[in-house]
Amino acid sequence: MKFSSDVAAAEALKESYEKLRTEIGKVIVGQDETVRLLLTAIFCQGHCLLVGVPGLAKTLLIQTISNALDLSFNRIQFTPDLMPSDILGSETLDNERNFRFVRGPVFANIILADEINRTPPKTQSALLEAMQEYAVTVAGQKHALSRPFFVLATQNPIEQEGTYPLPEAQLDRFMFMVTLDYPSFQEELNIVKATTADSRPTVNKVISGAEIEAFQHLVRRVPVADNVVEYAVKLVHKTRPNGEFASADTKSYLEWGAGPRASQNLILAAKCNALINGKYSPDIEDVKAVAAPILRHRIVRNFRAEAEGISSNEIIKRLV
Repeated sequence: MKFSSDVAAAEALKESYEKLRTEIGKVIVGQDETVRLLLTAIFCQGHCLLVGVPGLAKTLLIQTISNALDLSFNRIQFTPDLMPSDILGSETLDNERNFRFVRGPVFANIILADEINRTPPKTQSALLEAMQEYAVTVAGQKHALSRPFFVLATQNPIEQEGTYPLPEAQLDRFMFMVTLDYPSFQEELNIVKATTADSRPTVNKVISGAEIEAFQHLVRRVPVADNVVEYAVKLVHKTRPNGEFASADTKSYLEWGAGPRASQNLILAAKCNALINGKYSPDIEDVKAVAAPILRHRIVRNFRAEAEGISSNEIIKRLV
């Protein structure tokens, strides 16, 4: 996919973003911020984790996005008895008694990891290599995944019964952790009216894999002022209790801070946020707009924060 200039590509990205929002809006009522972050992750070549109680249309939202993208899609239902081979694939003997690799459901452009925290950490970790290196290794053989590749996962809150916490290494590979809240009264009225009727809206495919890859490269070419990069990196350093920029809140309430991947994601997401808002370069406000979903799953609160009821979001709000 080629454009006459980066400016033309930027305008095409904004137009595609608006088209995607329109198609998704045919099915999903409200959740504007969630949709913005999910599409930002896709344009940044990132993965996204949606967290919320059952019934908030997390799975429906991801399926609707996949319907609007001209990409292959697989859903993996994570259960306590799921094994790594059920995700990646396995070596089997064919009729001629030769080993042959049978691909698992991870071999698609979009993977819906549904209720990812209902399976033990051993199986959750099967996605680590795929999410970072876009390849999987089975029986010593490395198999490349199709590009573009996204893992969009849903998770019920840890407090719910029958769930397992995600390993820190896996959490860090998600660009965003998006928390879903209950809809407003008016939104729920609209949801009930739409879902209890006998008609279903048709979601059209509005963007291809080649266009997405072109937009991903465009996002990385967006220029960023030094002061914006410094702000993002300093914000991440503020989350580290033993760092030189640690604030009083950090020292009081955090056990661990975010790593360098958070700084990288802040700048990438800020670039994309600028483009979808019609700007050609991000400013500090763009960094602030994506800070909470990038940092909230990368910081670890200590016992004092839990005892005083200080949430990760509150700590990030103070740091920003």
